[in-house]
Amino acid sequence: MTYSGDVTPGGAPAVRELDRLTITKVSVGPMDNNAYLLRCRATGEQVLIDAANEAPRLLELVGDAGLTTVVTTHQHMDHWVALEEVVAKTGARPLVHADDAAGLPIEAGTLADGDSVPVGDCALEVIHVKGHTPGSIALLYRDPAGSPHLFTGDSLFPGGVGNTDKDPERFSALIDDVEHKLFDRLPDETWFYPGHGKDSTLGAERPALPQWRARGW
Repeated sequence: MTYSGDVTPGGAPAVRELDRLTITKVSVGPMDNNAYLLRCRATGEQVLIDAANEAPRLLELVGDAGLTTVVTTHQHMDHWVALEEVVAKTGARPLVHADDAAGLPIEAGTLADGDSVPVGDCALEVIHVKGHTPGSIALLYRDPAGSPHLFTGDSLFPGGVGNTDKDPERFSALIDDVEHKLFDRLPDETWFYPGHGKDSTLGAERPALPQWRARGW
């Protein structure tokens, strides 16, 4: 079945099989948060991006294969409701950008721009995208057999950047980082996976960048 990225709260996961990595997307919780389970096809090692909610459902998704790491894209509560339980029951290492570490309910290892998070034989590059929160990150997987894949948390969605509470300074920081660290660096075919809702590609969104900047949100 062709991957669409469409998921609904309580509904079936969407699964994408890449050459070396399997991506499973599921919607959890009352705010329709996306959680992403990444599995290295060579080693079976798994990493979860955002233990957002519904710990039992996420743990069922993880299954007997275990979990090495949970990466939290930013400190907002709707992205870590299930974190403590998932970490306690799997022994996975929690990771977050240093600037958002104080906002999590448990102590976590800290990340910085340019760090690498292993997923078995694969790796995710940490990209610091400040503005939605001080320590928001995107996670980039460069597929050797295809286009890049980018997990953007709440910093980038189809149709615009994340919420900055109408703060011009925060918006300026976010739109600058999104444009220069993501759109300027990555090709149009880059598929991105946001913290809520549907996926998109950078190519589909790129023409609207000037409009986003002009409207200020």
